[in-house]
Amino acid sequence: MKIRSYFVVAFVLGLFFLSANVVAQNRGKSTTGEDIIRTKPKLVVGIVVDQMRYDYLTRFYDHYGKDGFKRLVEQGFNCKNNHYNYAPTSTGPGHTSVYTGTTPSVHGVIGNNWYDKEIEQDVYCAGDETYSSIGTASNAGKMSPHRMTVTTVTDELRLHNQLRSKTIAIALKDRGAVLPGGHTANAAYWFHGEDEGKWITSSYYMDVLPKWVQDFNASGKAQSYKKAWNTLKDIKEYKESGTDNNAYEGLFNGEKAPTFPHSTTSLLDKDKDFDIIKATPFGNSLTTDFAIEALKQEALGQDDITDFLAVSYSSTDYVGHKYGVNSKEVQDTYLRLDEDLARLFKALDKTVGEGEYTLFLSADHAAIEVPAYLRDQKIPSGYVDNAANSKKLAEFLRYTYGTEDIVKNYSNYQLFLDHKIIKNLDLTLAEVQAEIAQEFLSYDAVDRVYTADQMWNNEYTHGIPYILQNGYNQKRSGDILVVLKPGFISYSETGSTHGSPQIYDTHTPLLFYGKGIKPGATFERTEIPDIAPTISALLGISFPNGTTGKPIIQVLE
Repeated sequence: MKIRSYFVVAFVLGLFFLSANVVAQNRGKSTTGEDIIRTKPKLVVGIVVDQMRYDYLTRFYDHYGKDGFKRLVEQGFNCKNNHYNYAPTSTGPGHTSVYTGTTPSVHGVIGNNWYDKEIEQDVYCAGDETYSSIGTASNAGKMSPHRMTVTTVTDELRLHNQLRSKTIAIALKDRGAVLPGGHTANAAYWFHGEDEGKWITSSYYMDVLPKWVQDFNASGKAQSYKKAWNTLKDIKEYKESGTDNNAYEGLFNGEKAPTFPHSTTSLLDKDKDFDIIKATPFGNSLTTDFAIEALKQEALGQDDITDFLAVSYSSTDYVGHKYGVNSKEVQDTYLRLDEDLARLFKALDKTVGEGEYTLFLSADHAAIEVPAYLRDQKIPSGYVDNAANSKKLAEFLRYTYGTEDIVKNYSNYQLFLDHKIIKNLDLTLAEVQAEIAQEFLSYDAVDRVYTADQMWNNEYTHGIPYILQNGYNQKRSGDILVVLKPGFISYSETGSTHGSPQIYDTHTPLLFYGKGIKPGATFERTEIPDIAPTISALLGISFPNGTTGKPIIQVLE
């Protein structure tokens, strides 16, 4: 009995000293190594899926393979209650906010397009006539990030490493590449369709396309995706989406019904139809092909200096706009995207090394169910009668102020007023804003209205006004901000859209994976501007200089 007790005591003491030794070793390692202040992956990969709702993860989960979305969810960190905290929820502001860690109120990208009050004309978020197109004779390459007024996490990484880090940004859409790449990107590439079907860039980045890009364009890869689109699986298995033939979906030219297969043979055989690729899942496949080639040819993640690859998948947005969020086309697009992600992850494992890169995936906005469909399900929803509202507003302006010219522009659900006319009429700006806001509130489909005066003089902390204020830029935004009723849009009666401050447009996925990331999940609210400071904190670099978000501490090891 004594001998047995002796061995038990000895065994317990042995375990104690072994554990203490391991703790001491680990403590010593953390205090002497650089990992106490930063994580140093060879590559950071940022993925933005255009128009991805959070519920696309859950609705289609059982159909996904183990190496795409499931790999991120099950081995990474899932922020289940992630939201855009501003409006308008559209592509340009979305990509900018992901990478700057702030909102349009700070970074200045208040829409895809907006009315510039200084030059009194519409401008495009990435357009820049001072630069030339590279890789095409068209004007499609005249782009730069000059309208983004702050730095991005990609900028800060390059600045931290004395510009020795390499940043490559890729998307079908120019704005999906230009804005994530930041001001210092080595390259941003986007796809020019029409009659060319080429990846192009701007002279902002370079004077000539690299040979590998020229070779890719000459390979016929884009041409290979001009093919019929049928479902990846048996369409009978797609029980998570609506009927294939319904009145809520748009048509390709030449189609008589919005049903699979989408062959559109007469279009696919023509030369000037490369843009059709964008509106099929094959646009995402082409993007993946190009991203994998960039990974190899640019030697990303091949040394001790962290590089950044920013990839945006744009076809999801084109498909959603045409068919709507409840369509079998959207479901098939995400199942195919899942396979493309698995291909990309496999290439990262092979080229950079599993466990040697850090990755996040989110979206630039979500989308609404087709209101016509909701209406048929007896859910309050509908469409704005723009013609009737415009006529009613014109009559109000003439009666109240004697002129319609007091309104200069209406865009992104914002009204821009002519301040000079208001002054000449001996009126105060705040009073005119309030009068017109009150008029707008009486219109069908309008839920609420706020004025610039309210945005200037109040600090909102929650709800719709909080979201609007985060999207309100004092130098660039309008005088009156209009919010439609939930379920109402200004759009066609087929397909889905986005842009509102409503929760169906703000709730997007946010997944982190890889080096320095703690597996897990949270239901706590996270916001899009939290992404950039989370990655910056992980890397131990300066936050983007306009950051208003905060690191998500649960994500970091």
